Amino acid sequence: MLAARLHGPKDLRVERIPRPGPPGRGQVLLRVKTTGICGSDLHSYLDARIGDTPVEQPLILGHEFSAVVEAVGPEALDGNHQPLKPGTRVAVDPAQPCHHCELCEHGHPNLCCNLAFCGNYPYGGSFCEWMHMPARSCFLVPKSLDDTEAALLEPLGVAIHAVDLAKFRVGHSAAIIGMGPIGLLILQLARLAGADPIFATDKFPWRLKLAAKHGAIPIRCDQEDPVQRITKETRGRGVDVAIEAAWADQSVAQAAEMARLGGRVVLVGIPGDDHFSMKHSTARRKGLTIVLSRRMKHVYPRAIRLAEQGRVDLRGLVSHRFPLKRAVEAFQLNAAYADKVVKVMVESGARP
Repeated sequence: MLAARLHGPKDLRVERIPRPGPPGRGQVLLRVKTTGICGSDLHSYLDARIGDTPVEQPLILGHEFSAVVEAVGPEALDGNHQPLKPGTRVAVDPAQPCHHCELCEHGHPNLCCNLAFCGNYPYGGSFCEWMHMPARSCFLVPKSLDDTEAALLEPLGVAIHAVDLAKFRVGHSAAIIGMGPIGLLILQLARLAGADPIFATDKFPWRLKLAAKHGAIPIRCDQEDPVQRITKETRGRGVDVAIEAAWADQSVAQAAEMARLGGRVVLVGIPGDDHFSMKHSTARRKGLTIVLSRRMKHVYPRAIRLAEQGRVDLRGLVSHRFPLKRAVEAFQLNAAYADKVVKVMVESGARP
Protein backbone atom coordinates (compact mmCIF):
# COMPACT_ATOMS: atom_id res chain seq x y z
CA MET A 1 0.00 0.00 0.00
CA LEU A 2 1.00 3.66 -0.31
CA ALA A 3 2.04 5.56 2.81
CA ALA A 4 3.60 8.98 3.47
CA ARG A 5 6.47 8.39 5.91
CA LEU A 6 8.69 10.95 7.61
CA HIS A 7 12.41 10.07 7.57
CA GLY A 8 13.79 13.30 9.01
CA PRO A 9 13.18 17.07 9.05
CA LYS A 10 11.29 17.97 5.83
CA ASP A 11 12.09 14.48 4.52
CA LEU A 12 8.65 13.08 3.76
CA ARG A 13 8.45 10.23 1.24
CA VAL A 14 5.50 8.46 -0.35
CA GLU A 15 6.48 4.81 -0.32
CA ARG A 16 5.05 1.33 -0.78
CA ILE A 17 4.92 -0.69 2.41
CA PRO A 18 3.14 -3.95 3.36
CA ARG A 19 -0.61 -3.79 3.87
CA PRO A 20 -1.77 -4.65 7.41
CA GLY A 21 -3.07 -8.17 8.05
CA PRO A 22 -6.35 -9.22 9.67
CA PRO A 23 -7.42 -7.22 12.75
CA GLY A 24 -6.98 -8.67 16.23
CA ARG A 25 -9.36 -8.79 19.16
CA GLY A 26 -11.15 -5.48 19.61
CA GLN A 27 -9.56 -4.12 16.42
CA VAL A 28 -10.75 -3.15 12.97
CA LEU A 29 -8.98 -2.90 9.64
CA LEU A 30 -9.77 0.50 8.14
CA ARG A 31 -9.58 1.76 4.57
CA VAL A 32 -8.57 5.38 5.04
CA LYS A 33 -10.64 7.88 3.07
CA THR A 34 -9.19 11.32 3.82
CA THR A 35 -6.81 12.92 6.32
CA GLY A 36 -6.31 16.56 7.25
CA ILE A 37 -2.86 18.05 7.79
CA CYS A 38 -2.75 19.35 11.38
CA GLY A 39 -0.42 21.89 12.93
CA SER A 40 1.15 19.10 14.98
CA ASP A 41 1.86 17.22 11.72
CA LEU A 42 3.68 20.32 10.52
CA HIS A 43 5.77 20.42 13.70
CA SER A 44 6.82 16.82 13.08
CA TYR A 45 7.44 17.50 9.38
CA LEU A 46 9.64 20.53 10.02
CA ASP A 47 11.60 19.27 13.05
CA ALA A 48 11.18 15.45 13.04
CA ARG A 49 9.86 15.76 16.59
CA ILE A 50 6.96 17.20 18.51
CA GLY A 51 7.61 18.48 22.01
CA ASP A 52 10.16 16.14 23.56
CA THR A 53 9.27 13.19 21.29
CA PRO A 54 11.70 12.75 18.38
CA VAL A 55 11.00 10.65 15.28
CA GLU A 56 13.68 7.96 15.49
CA GLN A 57 12.51 5.68 12.64
CA PRO A 58 10.45 6.29 9.47
CA LEU A 59 6.97 7.25 10.66
CA ILE A 60 3.59 7.52 8.95
CA LEU A 61 2.13 10.88 9.98
CA GLY A 62 -1.56 11.84 10.23
CA HIS A 63 -4.37 11.65 12.76
CA GLU A 64 -7.37 13.68 11.49
CA PHE A 65 -9.11 11.06 9.38
CA SER A 66 -12.21 9.27 8.20
CA ALA A 67 -12.35 5.68 7.02
CA VAL A 68 -14.44 2.69 6.01
CA VAL A 69 -14.37 -0.51 8.05
CA GLU A 70 -12.89 -3.28 5.89
CA ALA A 71 -12.71 -6.11 8.44
CA VAL A 72 -13.48 -6.58 12.13
CA GLY A 73 -11.80 -8.66 14.81
CA PRO A 74 -13.55 -10.44 17.66
CA GLU A 75 -15.37 -8.18 20.13
CA ALA A 76 -15.05 -5.14 17.86
CA LEU A 77 -17.33 -2.62 19.59
CA ASP A 78 -17.31 1.03 18.52
CA GLY A 79 -17.11 4.19 20.63
CA ASN A 80 -20.78 3.84 21.50
CA HIS A 81 -20.30 0.18 22.50
CA GLN A 82 -22.07 -1.14 19.40
CA PRO A 83 -20.78 -3.92 17.08
CA LEU A 84 -18.96 -2.65 14.00
CA LYS A 85 -19.64 -4.16 10.59
CA PRO A 86 -17.59 -4.13 7.36
CA GLY A 87 -18.61 -1.31 5.04
CA THR A 88 -19.42 1.11 7.87
CA ARG A 89 -18.22 4.70 7.44
CA VAL A 90 -16.49 5.98 10.56
CA ALA A 91 -14.81 9.02 12.06
CA VAL A 92 -11.80 7.97 14.11
CA ASP A 93 -10.47 9.31 17.37
CA PRO A 94 -6.69 8.94 16.93
CA ALA A 95 -6.08 8.63 20.67
CA GLN A 96 -5.80 5.09 22.00
CA PRO A 97 -5.94 5.29 25.81
CA CYS A 98 -5.51 2.19 27.95
CA HIS A 99 -8.84 2.74 29.81
CA HIS A 100 -7.29 1.17 32.93
CA CYS A 101 -4.82 3.65 34.43
CA GLU A 102 -5.57 6.18 37.18
CA LEU A 103 -6.33 9.05 34.80
CA CYS A 104 -8.54 6.93 32.55
CA GLU A 105 -10.43 5.62 35.58
CA HIS A 106 -11.02 9.24 36.67
CA GLY A 107 -12.54 10.10 33.28
CA HIS A 108 -9.51 11.74 31.69
CA PRO A 109 -8.49 9.44 28.80
CA ASN A 110 -6.79 12.40 27.11
CA LEU A 111 -4.27 12.29 29.98
CA CYS A 112 -3.82 8.50 29.88
CA CYS A 113 -0.56 7.31 31.41
CA ASN A 114 -0.14 4.77 28.58
CA LEU A 115 -1.51 6.74 25.64
CA ALA A 116 -0.84 5.63 22.07
CA PHE A 117 -1.60 8.23 19.41
CA CYS A 118 -1.73 8.00 15.63
CA GLY A 119 1.17 9.70 13.90
CA ASN A 120 3.07 10.40 17.12
CA TYR A 121 6.24 8.32 17.34
CA PRO A 122 6.37 5.35 17.52
CA TYR A 123 2.71 4.92 16.49
CA GLY A 124 1.92 5.07 12.78
CA GLY A 125 -0.72 7.46 11.47
CA SER A 126 -3.29 7.78 8.71
CA PHE A 127 -1.44 9.12 5.68
CA CYS A 128 -1.74 5.65 4.19
CA GLU A 129 -4.33 3.42 2.55
CA TRP A 130 -5.10 0.86 5.27
CA MET A 131 -4.48 0.69 8.99
CA HIS A 132 -5.50 -1.05 12.21
CA MET A 133 -7.32 0.83 14.96
CA PRO A 134 -9.15 -0.11 18.14
CA ALA A 135 -12.84 -0.43 17.34
CA ARG A 136 -13.53 1.72 20.40
CA SER A 137 -11.91 4.68 18.60
CA CYS A 138 -14.45 4.53 15.77
CA PHE A 139 -17.74 6.45 15.57
CA LEU A 140 -20.40 5.88 12.92
CA VAL A 141 -20.84 8.78 10.51
CA PRO A 142 -24.34 9.80 9.39
CA LYS A 143 -25.04 9.91 5.65
CA SER A 144 -25.45 13.68 5.81
CA LEU A 145 -21.70 14.12 6.50
CA ASP A 146 -19.18 13.48 3.74
CA ASP A 147 -15.74 11.94 4.24
CA THR A 148 -14.05 15.32 4.61
CA GLU A 149 -16.48 16.47 7.30
CA ALA A 150 -16.05 13.15 9.07
CA ALA A 151 -12.27 13.66 9.18
CA LEU A 152 -12.69 17.20 10.49
CA LEU A 153 -14.67 15.95 13.48
CA GLU A 154 -11.26 15.39 15.08
CA PRO A 155 -10.17 19.07 15.11
CA LEU A 156 -13.75 19.99 15.99
CA GLY A 157 -13.40 17.74 19.05
CA VAL A 158 -10.18 19.52 20.03
CA ALA A 159 -12.01 22.85 19.73
CA ILE A 160 -14.95 21.59 21.82
CA HIS A 161 -12.58 20.57 24.62
CA ALA A 162 -10.86 23.98 24.54
CA VAL A 163 -14.22 25.77 24.74
CA ASP A 164 -15.25 23.49 27.61
CA LEU A 165 -12.13 24.62 29.46
CA ALA A 166 -12.90 28.27 28.66
CA LYS A 167 -16.15 28.01 30.67
CA PHE A 168 -17.91 30.70 28.67
CA ARG A 169 -21.02 32.39 29.98
CA VAL A 170 -23.49 34.18 27.74
CA GLY A 171 -22.12 37.63 26.95
CA HIS A 172 -18.54 36.84 27.91
CA SER A 173 -16.00 38.68 25.78
CA ALA A 174 -13.21 36.69 24.17
CA ALA A 175 -9.97 36.98 22.24
CA ILE A 176 -8.75 34.11 20.08
CA ILE A 177 -5.14 34.27 18.91
CA GLY A 178 -4.56 32.34 15.70
CA MET A 179 -7.17 31.76 13.01
CA GLY A 180 -5.95 28.43 11.73
CA PRO A 181 -8.51 25.60 11.56
CA ILE A 182 -8.55 25.08 15.35
CA GLY A 183 -8.90 28.80 16.04
CA LEU A 184 -11.71 29.11 13.48
CA LEU A 185 -13.56 26.19 15.02
CA ILE A 186 -13.09 27.61 18.54
CA LEU A 187 -14.52 30.88 17.21
CA GLN A 188 -17.64 29.16 15.89
CA LEU A 189 -18.16 27.28 19.14
CA ALA A 190 -17.58 30.37 21.27
CA ARG A 191 -20.34 32.08 19.30
CA LEU A 192 -22.63 29.12 19.93
CA ALA A 193 -21.78 29.37 23.64
CA GLY A 194 -22.94 33.00 23.66
CA ALA A 195 -19.61 34.83 23.71
CA ASP A 196 -19.72 38.42 22.46
CA PRO A 197 -17.73 40.31 21.36
CA ILE A 198 -15.01 37.99 20.04
CA PHE A 199 -11.72 39.42 18.81
CA ALA A 200 -9.69 37.31 16.37
CA THR A 201 -6.00 37.91 15.63
CA ASP A 202 -3.85 36.54 12.82
CA LYS A 203 -1.31 37.78 10.31
CA PHE A 204 -2.95 36.21 7.25
CA PRO A 205 -5.75 38.36 5.78
CA TRP A 206 -7.57 35.43 4.17
CA ARG A 207 -7.93 33.74 7.55
CA LEU A 208 -9.19 36.94 9.15
CA LYS A 209 -11.76 37.19 6.35
CA LEU A 210 -13.12 33.80 7.43
CA ALA A 211 -13.07 34.94 11.07
CA ALA A 212 -15.12 38.01 10.19
CA LYS A 213 -17.58 35.79 8.32
CA HIS A 214 -18.13 33.93 11.60
CA GLY A 215 -18.80 37.11 13.54
CA ALA A 216 -15.38 38.00 14.96
CA ILE A 217 -13.74 41.41 15.10
CA PRO A 218 -10.58 40.80 13.02
CA ILE A 219 -7.20 42.18 14.08
CA ARG A 220 -4.22 41.80 11.78
CA CYS A 221 -1.39 41.32 14.25
CA ASP A 222 1.43 42.14 11.81
CA GLN A 223 -0.06 45.59 11.18
CA GLU A 224 -1.20 46.67 14.65
CA ASP A 225 -0.62 45.70 18.25
CA PRO A 226 -3.51 43.38 19.13
CA VAL A 227 -3.12 43.99 22.88
CA GLN A 228 -3.44 47.74 22.44
CA ARG A 229 -6.40 47.31 20.10
CA ILE A 230 -8.29 45.06 22.52
CA THR A 231 -7.43 47.33 25.45
CA LYS A 232 -8.93 50.24 23.52
CA GLU A 233 -12.00 48.30 22.35
CA THR A 234 -12.76 47.10 25.90
CA ARG A 235 -12.00 50.51 27.49
CA GLY A 236 -9.09 49.08 29.43
CA ARG A 237 -10.97 46.14 30.91
CA GLY A 238 -9.66 43.29 28.74
CA VAL A 239 -11.59 40.17 27.75
CA ASP A 240 -13.15 37.54 30.00
CA VAL A 241 -11.43 34.70 28.14
CA ALA A 242 -8.29 34.70 25.99
CA ILE A 243 -7.57 31.57 23.96
CA GLU A 244 -4.16 31.02 22.39
CA ALA A 245 -4.37 28.77 19.30
CA ALA A 246 -1.28 29.84 17.38
CA TRP A 247 1.86 29.70 19.51
CA ALA A 248 3.81 32.14 17.40
CA ASP A 249 6.37 34.45 18.98
CA GLN A 250 4.69 36.37 21.82
CA SER A 251 1.18 34.92 21.50
CA VAL A 252 1.06 33.36 25.00
CA ALA A 253 2.24 36.58 26.64
CA GLN A 254 -0.28 38.50 24.54
CA ALA A 255 -3.10 36.26 25.76
CA ALA A 256 -2.23 37.13 29.36
CA GLU A 257 -2.14 40.83 28.54
CA MET A 258 -5.51 40.66 26.77
CA ALA A 259 -7.32 38.97 29.67
CA ARG A 260 -9.14 41.05 32.28
CA LEU A 261 -8.48 41.01 36.02
CA GLY A 262 -9.60 37.59 37.22
CA GLY A 263 -9.84 36.42 33.61
CA ARG A 264 -9.19 33.03 32.08
CA VAL A 265 -6.44 32.03 29.62
CA VAL A 266 -6.65 28.77 27.66
CA LEU A 267 -3.51 27.58 25.87
CA VAL A 268 -4.19 25.29 22.92
CA GLY A 269 -1.27 25.78 20.52
CA ILE A 270 1.90 23.68 20.53
CA PRO A 271 5.19 25.62 20.70
CA GLY A 272 7.93 24.73 18.26
CA ASP A 273 10.63 25.14 20.91
CA ASP A 274 8.64 23.32 23.63
CA HIS A 275 8.62 26.41 25.90
CA PHE A 276 6.18 29.16 26.80
CA SER A 277 6.51 32.36 28.75
CA MET A 278 4.51 35.34 29.97
CA LYS A 279 5.12 38.20 32.39
CA HIS A 280 4.77 36.80 35.89
CA SER A 281 3.59 40.14 37.22
CA THR A 282 0.80 40.28 34.65
CA ALA A 283 -0.52 36.81 35.48
CA ARG A 284 -0.08 37.28 39.24
CA ARG A 285 -1.53 40.76 39.60
CA LYS A 286 -4.49 39.90 37.42
CA GLY A 287 -5.10 36.66 39.30
CA LEU A 288 -5.44 34.81 36.02
CA THR A 289 -6.64 31.24 35.70
CA ILE A 290 -4.34 29.59 33.16
CA VAL A 291 -5.40 26.28 31.64
CA LEU A 292 -3.53 24.12 29.14
CA SER A 293 -5.71 22.13 26.77
CA ARG A 294 -4.66 18.54 26.08
CA ARG A 295 -6.55 17.25 23.02
CA MET A 296 -10.10 16.21 23.97
CA LYS A 297 -12.25 13.71 25.85
CA HIS A 298 -15.78 12.34 25.40
CA VAL A 299 -16.63 14.75 22.58
CA TYR A 300 -17.23 12.76 19.38
CA PRO A 301 -21.01 12.33 19.85
CA ARG A 302 -21.31 16.09 20.47
CA ALA A 303 -19.12 16.90 17.47
CA ILE A 304 -21.21 14.64 15.20
CA ARG A 305 -24.47 16.27 16.36
CA LEU A 306 -23.15 19.80 15.81
CA ALA A 307 -21.89 18.95 12.32
CA GLU A 308 -25.04 17.03 11.38
CA GLN A 309 -27.24 19.93 12.48
CA GLY A 310 -25.14 22.39 10.46
CA ARG A 311 -24.28 24.44 13.54
CA VAL A 312 -20.59 24.49 12.58
CA ASP A 313 -19.08 24.93 9.13
CA LEU A 314 -16.46 22.26 8.48
CA ARG A 315 -16.30 22.29 4.69
CA GLY A 316 -15.59 26.02 4.69
CA LEU A 317 -12.22 25.37 6.33
CA VAL A 318 -10.90 23.30 3.42
CA SER A 319 -8.76 25.27 0.98
CA HIS A 320 -6.78 22.49 -0.72
CA ARG A 321 -7.10 18.79 -1.59
CA PHE A 322 -4.34 16.43 -2.70
CA PRO A 323 -4.19 12.70 -3.48
CA LEU A 324 -1.96 10.63 -1.21
CA LYS A 325 0.67 10.27 -3.94
CA ARG A 326 1.15 14.07 -3.75
CA ALA A 327 1.42 14.24 0.04
CA VAL A 328 4.91 15.74 -0.13
CA GLU A 329 3.59 18.65 -2.18
CA ALA A 330 0.70 19.06 0.24
CA PHE A 331 3.05 19.37 3.21
CA GLN A 332 5.37 21.77 1.41
CA LEU A 333 2.47 24.08 0.57
CA ASN A 334 1.02 23.97 4.07
CA ALA A 335 4.38 24.51 5.79
CA ALA A 336 4.99 27.59 3.62
CA TYR A 337 1.44 28.92 4.24
CA ALA A 338 1.27 29.45 0.50
CA ASP A 339 -1.68 29.96 -1.83
CA LYS A 340 -4.02 31.23 0.94
CA VAL A 341 -3.93 27.87 2.70
CA VAL A 342 -6.28 27.19 5.58
CA LYS A 343 -6.89 23.42 5.68
CA VAL A 344 -5.26 20.80 3.47
CA MET A 345 -6.92 17.42 3.00
CA VAL A 346 -5.10 14.36 1.64
CA GLU A 347 -7.29 11.68 0.06
CA SER A 348 -5.99 8.12 0.05
CA GLY A 349 -7.94 6.85 -2.95
CA ALA A 350 -7.62 3.25 -1.78
CA ARG A 351 -10.15 0.86 -3.32
CA PRO A 352 -11.84 -2.02 -1.51
